[in-house]
Amino acid sequence: MIIRKIVLAGVVFSIASPLFAAEIYNKDGNQLQLTGAVHARHYFSDDISLNGDNTFIRFGFKGKTRINEWLAGYAQWEVNVQANHTESGSDAQTGNATRLAYAGLNADTYGSLDYGRNWGIDYDVASYTDYAPIFNNLTFSAGDNFMTGRGTGLLTWRNHDTFGLINGLDFAVQYQGANDSSEATGSSRSATKQNGEGYGMSLTWHATDAISIVGAGSSSRRTEAQQALSLGKGEYADMWGAGIKYAGKQLYLATIYAETHNLTPIKSLGYANKTRNWEAVAGYQFNNGIKPQIGYFWSRALGCGRHRQRGFNPLCLIWP
Repeated sequence: MIIRKIVLAGVVFSIASPLFAAEIYNKDGNQLQLTGAVHARHYFSDDISLNGDNTFIRFGFKGKTRINEWLAGYAQWEVNVQANHTESGSDAQTGNATRLAYAGLNADTYGSLDYGRNWGIDYDVASYTDYAPIFNNLTFSAGDNFMTGRGTGLLTWRNHDTFGLINGLDFAVQYQGANDSSEATGSSRSATKQNGEGYGMSLTWHATDAISIVGAGSSSRRTEAQQALSLGKGEYADMWGAGIKYAGKQLYLATIYAETHNLTPIKSLGYANKTRNWEAVAGYQFNNGIKPQIGYFWSRALGCGRHRQRGFNPLCLIWP
């Protein structure tokens, strides 16, 4: 039986500027935008690893160029910079990282094809409930964890309206190249940040302007280092999930369910053989711009042997 507990995270003071997009250049089909946001944040917690300042900045560029009547190129780069560290100490670069870096081509009805560091295909489901302003990776989705969040070496083909034949039905197919610890590439990834070759796809139906339903699944080979860990045996890491959302002018409602196999890490011990995950969020934006939201996140890890107490816990968050 999995032991479950309510998680109390302490008090958080947080001010976030709205995500902005400033147009730098727009001429003859060529566009360049500067995007970014500043998050001023301070944690008050008994957990020493959380307590204190956690201010950070995220910014980047988006570009698009028209090649001909039916083909356009595009690219995006986004970086995270921590503002709670010293300027020249050993912690100066800790937490600074490239979040997104990809480029591609969009061929109208044939869809778009891009490659680089991008969102994994499983995030098509996770994005419906990824609205918590403080905590990330609440259940199955995480950066550099196979195809569940942002990842490296992703080749993605997306098609809207199914070649123009079925209005509102979109699909995507994705391939991820292997990323392990290699002297040849200069990579020193820990086992839980590695991945073998993987494939995935998603299907989204926009039933109305406000209601959408999504499903996604992926399967990736696990590296030798991952299979050597004490928890989570198996050659493949798999995920499937589905979600539904209502995004009206003021009201937002969404819920998702997902299952993973040998994919969710348990610290550095390895991976849960199986997890079941459920997330739900609700929010309402008043006319004065205030938008209170509430979210519930639940995950249960199965097949963890004597480490069963390390299963994820239910967590309820309320934020303005």
